[in-house]
Amino acid sequence: MGRHSRKSESQLRRNSVIALAGLVPVGAVAAANTAGADTHLPFFSVPDHAAAAAGVGGTPGTLDLAADTGKSDAEIKPAVTQIDIEPAAPAPPPPPPLAPVQQTPPLPTSLAAGALGIPTVNVSAYQNAERILATTNPGCNMYWTLIAGIGRVESTHAYDGKTDDTGTMLEPVLGPVLDGSLAGNAVIHDTDGGALDGDAVYDRAVGPTQFLPETWNRYAMDGNGDGFADPQNVFDSAVTTGNYLCDGGLDMRDPAQAAKAVHRYNNSAAYVANVLAWSTGYATGIVPSESDLPAIH
Repeated sequence: MGRHSRKSESQLRRNSVIALAGLVPVGAVAAANTAGADTHLPFFSVPDHAAAAAGVGGTPGTLDLAADTGKSDAEIKPAVTQIDIEPAAPAPPPPPPLAPVQQTPPLPTSLAAGALGIPTVNVSAYQNAERILATTNPGCNMYWTLIAGIGRVESTHAYDGKTDDTGTMLEPVLGPVLDGSLAGNAVIHDTDGGALDGDAVYDRAVGPTQFLPETWNRYAMDGNGDGFADPQNVFDSAVTTGNYLCDGGLDMRDPAQAAKAVHRYNNSAAYVANVLAWSTGYATGIVPSESDLPAIH
């Protein structure tokens, strides 16, 4: 993975960093249907001169008008009227759905604006990755502070959270061209036709957690739900980082397996010590000083 300069933090004794690195963070509304009603229900009016005979003889509660008035049925029928009933008012439409909650919080202006020196957008990305991996790979027991340790060492949390409101870098993070010109860097010829790193001859590590294109294409996950895995997006890069660390059935709650996963991320003992120290610091609230950590060569 690419290496970046890191900013100085609060002072911490070197021996406390080693102790910290050994710690393991415990990280309907249902609409009602109105029943249809007949719009014409027959009701019968009773002539005033027969009202007194109501209920007398025959079935209780009924009137035998022909018997009580001495008139024939034909003479009585004109007295029958029909009352029109107004149709029932239609049910009001259901209220419109609520607008979705904005997932990405406002961005801080600097590292100091976020908890533990981590920009708010990065904290959201790291914790979101933990939630996703708890579902997709529960046996890994990934915790967000371990991903945060990678993010701190690789790009100082996306260059102090320099992203737009979706978590995408304002300027792409690209590592050095791996053409052998820099000491300690391997020669890696292009593996993606320059699609991710813009170089069709040699590869470059991409994104705030610095993936080689080939590795990114193997482990990439969509962290922000937009249907696309972008290495330059902190939500996508965070969950992809966790996915890579979990590979091989490793359990991050085992300190030895967590260290093994980080060592696989970057084959350097100093790198592992830095990542685990930052991870422990974020979990305990006692962040290390960069000057107390071993230099990564």
